Amino acid sequence: MAAEALKKLYKEYVGSEPTSVVEMPASGSNRHYYRLGGEQSLVGVVGELRQENDAFLYMDKHFASKGLNVPRVVAVSDDHMTYLQEDLGDCILFNAIEKGRKTRVFSDEEKQLLAKTMRQLCEFQFAGADGFDFTHCYPAAEFTRRSIFWDLNYFKYCFLKATGLEFDEEKLENDFQRMADVLLRSVSATFMYRDFQSRNVMIRDGEPWFIDFQGGRKGPFYYDVASFLWQAKANFPDSLRRELIGEYIAALRKYKPVDVNYFNSQLRHFVLFRTLQVLGAYGFRGYFEKKPHFMQSVPFAINNLRDLLHKPYVEYPYLNDMLNRLVNMSQFTDGLNERALTVKVMSFAYKKGIPNDTSGNGGGFVFDCRAVNNPGKYDRYKPYTGLDPQVIKFLEDDGEILTFLDHAYGLVDASVKRYVERGFTNLMVCFGCTGGQHRSVYSAQHMAQHINEKFNVKVELVHREQNIEQTLLPKK
Repeated sequence: MAAEALKKLYKEYVGSEPTSVVEMPASGSNRHYYRLGGEQSLVGVVGELRQENDAFLYMDKHFASKGLNVPRVVAVSDDHMTYLQEDLGDCILFNAIEKGRKTRVFSDEEKQLLAKTMRQLCEFQFAGADGFDFTHCYPAAEFTRRSIFWDLNYFKYCFLKATGLEFDEEKLENDFQRMADVLLRSVSATFMYRDFQSRNVMIRDGEPWFIDFQGGRKGPFYYDVASFLWQAKANFPDSLRRELIGEYIAALRKYKPVDVNYFNSQLRHFVLFRTLQVLGAYGFRGYFEKKPHFMQSVPFAINNLRDLLHKPYVEYPYLNDMLNRLVNMSQFTDGLNERALTVKVMSFAYKKGIPNDTSGNGGGFVFDCRAVNNPGKYDRYKPYTGLDPQVIKFLEDDGEILTFLDHAYGLVDASVKRYVERGFTNLMVCFGCTGGQHRSVYSAQHMAQHINEKFNVKVELVHREQNIEQTLLPKK
């Protein structure tokens, strides 16, 4: 029936029958999309709610009048339940950045697409809001306390309760009230896309085009930035997020002055809120509608939440505690340790050979400490190792070892950071000296403690020639 209505609309607009009508892959909404081929390739849309269709039709016309990249609607049925729009092709941003998503190493081309998207988002929010009549929005005209609680309760009832985690509902609601207060500090007369993520951006001729904005409303611009950069499966490393926030802020300054510290502080609250909203959606679509695509996304969203909680949300003490319990439930942590990075740090004597890498990754760093002043040439230090205070004092008073380690820290830090971002599981760092007793032991011990404290990862420390092993575990 839907296909027939679209065929009729196509013939009325183009003047001939379509030669093909192919249903396109389903999205997260209840809308259905078809590609109609023939003299002209068009996309047909069938919506189940007239109010939602009317919202999209109004927005599309308005945004097009502002010169924004949206698909132009070319024909609408009398009942507004079907319409035809430009065919933007098949390349969505989510797929265009696939290599980066899988490896967490984004090419210059991928970064350029993402930067363009962030800059155009700002145009959408501000230029798009100019002259916009928000009464056309559906289901709500504005981001309000009521809409905040819709989303928070969506999380509570569709995800949290489905996990089986016990919680105090009254204390949770108190923190929800506090969160609403914080979020509403940022109310602005801008267009809030609401579901701004890489699946809703098409790439045509190297430029981003925006689709599926029918759920938009008046609201704070932070929400869309959080939605896009913390999209569960986008898998952006923090370094790239910072770059893209910089692109967005540069575009934002065209419209308003920006206090960068306040921007980042406020954005952090929207990231938490959006993450909870997304988990609610995944719970409903996955746990209740049994759609596997959404269940597959849950671990990514949980990982985002786990990362956010490394810096406590002191404004919401009960929520913060409950979320920490949530991300540490066995159903979300099984297999987590197998995917976490372990750094093996070793000291050794060169005369006994460089240690083998048992992980199979081909090694990592081997630092030669033999250029550093050697306490072992003095008889009084020969009974001791780099773990003993006499040797430690000698090395630190001399100072060469400190400069040496500063350089080593810089090299290893960069690798540990990238290994964590890319999900690698093993890195080896070795320090060798003549006897594997003083300089190498001191260096390995300090490197192990440095990595464990700075990156909160598991470190396996081995002083090979002393037959000493120690495991430094990440702090919870």
